[in-house]
This record gives sequence, C-alpha cells and structure tokens, in this order.
Amino acid sequence: MAKAARKKASTSPLQRVFAYKFAMIHSLYVQKVERKNRTKKEVDEIICWLTGYTQAGLQKLLKGDKDLETFFAEAPAMNPKTRLITGTVCGVRVEEVADPLMRKIRYLDKLIDELAKGRPMAKILRQSA
Repeated sequence: MAKAARKKASTSPLQRVFAYKFAMIHSLYVQKVERKNRTKKEVDEIICWLTGYTQAGLQKLLKGDKDLETFFAEAPAMNPKTRLITGTVCGVRVEEVADPLMRKIRYLDKLIDELAKGRPMAKILRQSA
C-alpha cells in the first residue's frame, strides 16, 4: 500500500506508529538500553545489521526527520536472518504480525528488548556459534 494511501486509510492508533519519527524512536531505544548498562553503539549495530544501513547512513538519518515508514522503505537491505527472530513483543508474536511494515518494526523492538535483557550480541545478531 502506498504511503499516502496507508495514511488516508489508517486512523487506528496502531497504524499511527508508522508516522513516528525514527530519530525519536532511536533515542527511546538508547535510553532503554543505557538503563540496563548497554550502549548506543550496540543499538546502532543492531539497526545496521537489521536494515543494511551503514553507520554513516544511520547518523545522517538521526539528524533528519524521517518517519518509521520511510526509514524501513529506504532501508538498503533487510537482513535475511530476520526469519530467525521469533518471540513476543507486547504480547504479540513477531513472526505472526500480518502487516510487513509492522513486522519490521516489531523485529527491531524484539532485538532491542533482547539487548536490554542482557543477551550477548552474537545471539541477538543470530550468529552461528
């Protein structure tokens, strides 16, 4: 569904999440993990791994005002290992989310939750042992 059509057809609070500014969400992720003694660098590593953005590209995005929908639409390449991301976020199984954009957002939420819970980066990034 095109961005304009999605916004016009969508009035539910759940759909409004697509319009949240990526820089604001990033800031919230960093605050969340720093309370658990993790770092912004780790958050950025997760985002780059998931979306294919480079660190420089990510820093440029953080200075802009792109929304989550645009952030994911312009992502260079979603990591093929996203199929390995399973579990729940806010009581919803990420692998069962029907909307492709919401599923990508939930994947990122899940990875950040794992980071905040102290999981090792190798496991978060679904690296083989």
